[in-house]
Parts: sequence; structure tokens; C-alpha cells
Amino acid sequence: MEVRIDDNAGYCFGVVKAIGAAEEELSRKGALYCLGDIVHNSAEVERLKSEGLEVIDHRRLGQLSGCRVLIRAHGEPPETYRTAKERNIELIDATCPIVLALQQRIRRGYDEMQAVGGQVVIFGKPGHAEVVGLTGQTGGTAVIVSSPDDIEAIDFTKPVRLYSQTTKSRDEYRTLIANIEAHGPADFVAYDTVCNRVANRARELEEFARSVDVLIFVAGANSSNGHYLYEYCRKVQPATHLIAGADQLKPEWVDGARAVGISGATSTPRWLMEEVAGRLRVIS
Repeated sequence: MEVRIDDNAGYCFGVVKAIGAAEEELSRKGALYCLGDIVHNSAEVERLKSEGLEVIDHRRLGQLSGCRVLIRAHGEPPETYRTAKERNIELIDATCPIVLALQQRIRRGYDEMQAVGGQVVIFGKPGHAEVVGLTGQTGGTAVIVSSPDDIEAIDFTKPVRLYSQTTKSRDEYRTLIANIEAHGPADFVAYDTVCNRVANRARELEEFARSVDVLIFVAGANSSNGHYLYEYCRKVQPATHLIAGADQLKPEWVDGARAVGISGATSTPRWLMEEVAGRLRVIS
């Protein structure tokens, strides 16, 4: 049985930047706090915890002072920066440049809408770390839309500026745009803010999924990108299985398979996919 790891799978550059920043800070100065899990992959989170990275929440941030805190690739709302300044906390800001640019764009859109009584609408997962940071640019007033059909909260009599969480499906975003246009808002502008890495990843993954008999998709349980890509894979390769780690593999999945592929989310480390490949070679 041939075992192949998808060459295009694994960390996007924003996650690479954040993990690199954490490793550098830990090697230079030891202990470091991180506001939320640095990546939506428990195995990688545990690896960095063993090196001294301590995960905290916003409540804990407000209790700390005189320390160093990493902001992960997902970004943070303005109030996080205000809290850090008030508490004399040094921030290691690893916000993904694409997310940072989107935050700034939403802030400008919010200011524009404030002047004309309009609204900012964000296509994203409610409560997702990136969406929390994006909504923060509007003082928490943005309308969050979770699916192309979830448009009841939009007031179509007012101007609308639409943005997408960077890791959402571009196809779903286009459907949402069409659904909003069908309601005929007089002043509607939609911005293309889906990350190209995520959008292109689906097409690359489709080719890889078709090239193997069985696909093992490795992703953390709380990875939105991982679940989206996994479901996308299943449409083209029904013999696709989602796991968080090698211990979840089942030998019967690969019975009779000539080629087994391994892929993962933009939050899945290469070392974890290598571990899965090693286990497959043992059980084959």
C-alpha cells in the first residue's frame, strides 16, 4: 500500500508566523502567555505548552500585569490592546497580515456606514476568534451572518457593506452575495476578503482526493477550516475519514487500498501528518 502526504497540506503562512513567534519568544525569555489556543489543533497546542506556552482567556488577561502575551494569527478586537496597555502587558502581535488588513478595511467600512446610517455585515462563524476581532472593529455592532440563507437580521432598506471571515468558503460567499442582491438594497458593496490560500486549497485538495483510494484527513475538532475541507473532500472521495491523530485510525478503512492519502487543515502540523503516515505503514 502506498501512503502519500499531500504536499499542499498544513500550515498557512499566518499560522507559521504565529508559531515561529511563540517558539522564538520561548527560546529567548522562557514563559509566555497566549490569548486563546495558538492554533486549532490540540496536539500542537500541547507541544507548545510543554515548551512553556500558557494559554489564557480574556478574563485572565485582565488580571495579569508586567508580562508578555502572544496574540495569535486570528487577531484581536481593539479592547484587547487597551487592556494590555492599562496592565503594562507586552504584546507579541502575530496577527495574520491578511486578517489585519481585513480588520482595517472593516474599520473604514464601519466609519463610512456610521456617517450614512448603514450597517456592516460579516459572513462568519459566531464566536470564532477571527470574527470576534473583526466585530470589535465596529464596536460590536456588525451583523454576523453564518450561512448564505441567514440574512433575516439584515435591514435591506439601509446601506450594506459585506465582508467575509478569511477562512470561509468562497462559493458560499458568492451565494450569500447573490441572495442579498436579490433583496435589492439600494447601496450594497461586497468585498472579496476570503483568503486565497483557503480558496485555492479546496481545488488543490480535490485533485489529491481523486488520486487516492482512501483519504485520511487530519484536523483538530475545533478547526472550522478543517471541517469545511473535510466535507469538501467527502464530496469527491467518499472514502474520506476525519481524525485528530494517529490513535484514531482504523485498519478496516484501508483494507484493499492501493493508495492512501493524508491531508489536513491549515492548522494541522506536518509532524502530525507524518505520525499518521507512520502508523498507516505499520498497519498496512
